[in-house]
Amino acid sequence: MNTQPQISIPSPSAIRIRGARVHNLKNIDVDIPHERLVVLSGPSGSGKSSLAFDTIFAEAQRAYLETLSPYLRQFCLQLPQPDVDLIEGLPPVVAIAQWAGASQPRSTVGTITEVYDFLRLLYAKVGVLHCPHCAVPLGSQSPENIATELMRLPEGTRVMILAPFVFQKRGEHKEVFRHIQKLGFPRARVDGAIVDVEDPPLLDAGASHSIEAVIDRVIVRAGIDSRLMESIHLALKLGQGVLIVCHEECDSQGETRWVDRFFSTTRHCAQCGESYPELEPRTFSFNSPYGACARCQGLGEIEQFDPDLVLDWNKGLGNGAVKLWTDPRESLKHHEKKLARLMKMGKFDWHTPLVKIPKEYQIQLIYGQKPSHMQGAMNPTDGETSASRTEAANSGRSGFLGLLHLLEVEYELLADGRKRRAWASYRKPVTCPDCGGARLGPIGRSVLVAGLPLHQLSAMNVDDLQSYLAQLAFSPLEQMVAEPILREVQSRLGFLKQVGLGYLSLNRPIDTLSGGEFQRVRLASGLGAALTNVCYVLDELSIGLHPRDNARLISTLRELVDHHNTVIVVEHDEAVIRAADWLIDIGPGAGEQGGQIVAQGTVADVEREISSPTGRYLSGRERIEFPRSRRTPKRSRWLVIEGAATNNLKNINVEFPLGTFICVTGVSGSGKSSLLAQTLVPALKKEVMKLPASPGPYSRLRGLKHIDRVVEIDQTPIGRSPRSNPATYSGVFDEIRKVFAETREARRLGFGPSRFSFNTPGGRCELCEGLGVRRIEMDFLPDMYTICPRCLGRRFNQQTLEVRYREKTIADVLEMSVSEARQFFENFPSISRLLSSLDDVGLGYLRLGQPAHTLSGGEAQRIKLGTELGRVQHGRTVYVMDEPTTGLHFQDIQRLLMVIHRLVDAGNTVIVVEHHLDVIKSADWIIDLGPEGGRAGGEIVAVGPPEEIAKVERSHTGRYLKQILNSCASDSSAQ
Repeated sequence: MNTQPQISIPSPSAIRIRGARVHNLKNIDVDIPHERLVVLSGPSGSGKSSLAFDTIFAEAQRAYLETLSPYLRQFCLQLPQPDVDLIEGLPPVVAIAQWAGASQPRSTVGTITEVYDFLRLLYAKVGVLHCPHCAVPLGSQSPENIATELMRLPEGTRVMILAPFVFQKRGEHKEVFRHIQKLGFPRARVDGAIVDVEDPPLLDAGASHSIEAVIDRVIVRAGIDSRLMESIHLALKLGQGVLIVCHEECDSQGETRWVDRFFSTTRHCAQCGESYPELEPRTFSFNSPYGACARCQGLGEIEQFDPDLVLDWNKGLGNGAVKLWTDPRESLKHHEKKLARLMKMGKFDWHTPLVKIPKEYQIQLIYGQKPSHMQGAMNPTDGETSASRTEAANSGRSGFLGLLHLLEVEYELLADGRKRRAWASYRKPVTCPDCGGARLGPIGRSVLVAGLPLHQLSAMNVDDLQSYLAQLAFSPLEQMVAEPILREVQSRLGFLKQVGLGYLSLNRPIDTLSGGEFQRVRLASGLGAALTNVCYVLDELSIGLHPRDNARLISTLRELVDHHNTVIVVEHDEAVIRAADWLIDIGPGAGEQGGQIVAQGTVADVEREISSPTGRYLSGRERIEFPRSRRTPKRSRWLVIEGAATNNLKNINVEFPLGTFICVTGVSGSGKSSLLAQTLVPALKKEVMKLPASPGPYSRLRGLKHIDRVVEIDQTPIGRSPRSNPATYSGVFDEIRKVFAETREARRLGFGPSRFSFNTPGGRCELCEGLGVRRIEMDFLPDMYTICPRCLGRRFNQQTLEVRYREKTIADVLEMSVSEARQFFENFPSISRLLSSLDDVGLGYLRLGQPAHTLSGGEAQRIKLGTELGRVQHGRTVYVMDEPTTGLHFQDIQRLLMVIHRLVDAGNTVIVVEHHLDVIKSADWIIDLGPEGGRAGGEIVAVGPPEEIAKVERSHTGRYLKQILNSCASDSSAQ
């Protein structure tokens, strides 16, 4: 018998981490208190994400997978243990990282937050199905009506009466066959084929199948009424009110074919005679083949050639009107007669510019001719829908098929991958002509609740949807079903509104959201799940958030903590940092100079720590200086876009003073990205650089004579392959390879620059193909990445590594940081200039060979900025940046502003979308949009220098800018 006393060991009150060495972490020890709002701060690249995501979350994820059985683990991505000695007190972890870009076009705000799933359930239970053809509410169909319908078939028609048991469901369904046999039916139809139930086929368990029992086989003739009624009653009983009649039918050529007719006792249209299945939640799912629009497959849009991109309206067919055809007569030789008739009718020839062809025949030439009885006005500028144009392109063969239709056919037949990619740049997404962008099939679009279909409900923004649902009225029975569903929907909509996303609609694709918007959508989803005693790890939630909305965000984080959760936030925003219960500052520098705990404790504790970069800025000992003077716009150099109406923009005219630093500001959803990324930048690319681009609607663009090019610097990855890295993207690796090729040893061996590339055969290690590691797949353990035994991780073969420059091989150079390489190649101006530019934007800590997929969005944007900065400046360039302060610490923002001003001083124009007040106060000119987000935005609230914006009471930006300008003025007076 055990006489040892039972000792109760309390659970740790903190997450205890000992000896963390992931990436640049220097064997750190840290305790993170439970049920607190904990903020990790520090310079960019100091190791914050290494601690939060690559250590804490990685260990939680690995520990969870360890709880699965060995059988299940072989189907999961097995994760290695992070490089840490000990982690204790780690609860389940939910990580919400920055959105890296578009990957799943089917995901929407509604699906991510599960609001759409609840609405699907609501429509399936209380929705009223209207006939997709007649738009009338569907009534019931009695067995007598079904029999009458069948007796109307021509005498002698063979008929099979089927009872559906399985409809488009996965599985082998062996028990279904046994059940049908037990009921006494010898035959069944499986996926359209008649089978013997005593010897059923072996079905693919991963595919969807339909199985119907053959209840009776009859021939339509007089005297079968009683037998037919008996079979119909039995089929309806077994099919739970549904039956399928498969009968013979003669087509227009006189050939016999078997067709199915669907009958139901509840879903039948009295006008057109069509019957429809029972409503299910999957009827409204655009992610399921059952509910999705067949044409666009649930995407809501299809791709086709854009006439404005592929056609030169000032040229004729024979001299280059279709940009993709080198020999138009050869491309059109099979349609020569029909084209000649159209030319004769329209009185134009091969050399008539498209713009001078009469409008009616111009449309027929481009979109195709309708049959003569359908001819009519086809001018898309007069309100013609894309559906009618598509109909014109695909209609009868009596006329010319249309240039766009012929291009589509030729595109589908292209086998040359390079040519296909080139042609793809002339295509653009357009709204699906079948579903009108609803994504759903005809049945899903025809179900109404309170007179509104689901896709229109999803198009409302969160604010409007909340109000609409609150005033819905149902019958007592429907109310019992709808009330719990609406309660969940309203709760989740409230969380979206709480995190400042009331302007978003449920059908907004996730890949169109900013990184901050995506994280806040996920955060709202987490709030809706009502989790407790878990750890949330969040990455820069304040991205894209106006200072006005910071209080909402902090309140949301507080609510998570109040539910007994631990919230760890990687953040640079001052408001969020000051709201922390516990602040951990990592630094003091980036890369090798970082990875240490510089200070931790309350905000006041960190403020007092002199060695803390964050503490110095919070205490005011250091700050981003107020500009001493601003550039004055020159009246002769303005870029003006008129009539911008993309998304929520309200036909606005916007003036950009060239040669200045411009900030476009406003609350989230006010129209900043619609103005710049979707309208101005594509318009400049199209008009100035003659690139294929599709800008949003606008009426006029003035001031182009002062611009030579436009450069968009966004946060999209610099490459998705591990082979892409800062050295290859910036082009500096090409110059470095030239240096190695000029060495005495390389010339002796006959090595050119290509010999020093790890992407091409010759100089690279062929065993690992230049990656430096080999992957070994393990069934029940994490996949192992072992150092290549031939090159020992150095990527190149031995002959290549024999070539050295200043005792360094090409592999040694790739392992250098930007700062180290800058000093190493200081005698080469072209290399030094590029590396200096990367160092100047705060990327001195990055390794030249660091894989692109490991970079954050902010780092990718700064690599693009540094690359542009390193090129020879000629002025007259418009640079457009989207929140360049993403991922930047206070001291990094100071360096960014120096780079921006350097670009402007060289005669360029820099336009940034920004919410950071220190950047806004440093601008020469501000364009403030709003006043709110969504439909309440899209207007110009104020324009001018920061001092003028601060005087506009209506401007949210002006209100906060006024505070910071007054603070700067007070500090200057005190000094």
